[in-house]
Amino acid sequence: MPDSNFIDYVKINCRSGKGGAGFVHFHRSKHNPKGGPDGGDGGRGGHIIVRGNKQLWTLLHLKYRKHVIAEDGEKGGSNNRTGAEGKDEFLEVPLGTIARDFATNEFLFEIEKDGQEFIIAEGGSGGKGNSFFRTATNQAPQHAQPGEPGKEEWKILELKLMADVGLVGFPNAGKSTLLSVVSAAKPEIADYPFTTLVPQLGMVYYRDNRSFVMADIPGIIEGAHEGKGLGLRFLRHIERNSILLFLIPSDSKNIRDEYKILLNELKLHNPELLLKKRVIAISKCDLLDEPLLKELKKEAPKDKLNSGDKVPVAFISSVAMKGIDEMKDVLWKMMND
Repeated sequence: MPDSNFIDYVKINCRSGKGGAGFVHFHRSKHNPKGGPDGGDGGRGGHIIVRGNKQLWTLLHLKYRKHVIAEDGEKGGSNNRTGAEGKDEFLEVPLGTIARDFATNEFLFEIEKDGQEFIIAEGGSGGKGNSFFRTATNQAPQHAQPGEPGKEEWKILELKLMADVGLVGFPNAGKSTLLSVVSAAKPEIADYPFTTLVPQLGMVYYRDNRSFVMADIPGIIEGAHEGKGLGLRFLRHIERNSILLFLIPSDSKNIRDEYKILLNELKLHNPELLLKKRVIAISKCDLLDEPLLKELKKEAPKDKLNSGDKVPVAFISSVAMKGIDEMKDVLWKMMND
């Protein structure tokens, strides 16, 4: 795959700081030559923290940052002084980023808001100084705790694009062409499969200065849930879209079968995707005359949403700009119901 500014998956080694050691010390002064223990606690080791940043849209800045190391905490001091905490390390990520543990693939958290923070590797606690261990029977403890070690773990950060409408279809269904005419996005368009190698986002302008975000997801093929084609790498982006717009070209061999294959791939990847609202758009209708278009409307897929309502079907042509406004109306109404 060619180099791209869009990176949606990074594997990072996170090493949090170890805690500072507690201090063994006894107070001594001119007027109190045999004072009690006053060794302070060690400082906490630095955390590694993931923070949401709405200005980012890719994980590119983390691609070559394979090791993230936080500072160790400092040891405690005399006069019950606590050691300084280790400096935290922050990883800025786009909204829609999820974190997983590399070893277990356990889901850790998801960043959904700007400024939202989660600790991905917690720094070790500082050790207790000898003043902590003073008791009625042990007035002069000679020991203190070492600081807790930090954690060193491999973590996975994955980005799932957040959009109002996600385009779903086979390669060469016309998704990139549609996005290019309804928004200012300029995806690569060509007459060969897998022209789109990375997801594309576009702002679609609607009536009365309103707008919504549309995502062009790279084409799905049968077996995508098993990693075929571009497979699992891009199926996950579909999960973050509010509405799924299934795009099927009018010159498809069997429109209903193609729709069923697309639905099945989504179901096998994540059954919850079928709970999403969806719209079917039959593209390239400029190739048809009126009798053929009338016949096509009879053959269009018939499906129901989870609510029991019929799945709307739009007949469009991105090149001739036919049916585009009507399709936007359907999407906008569904978005705001």
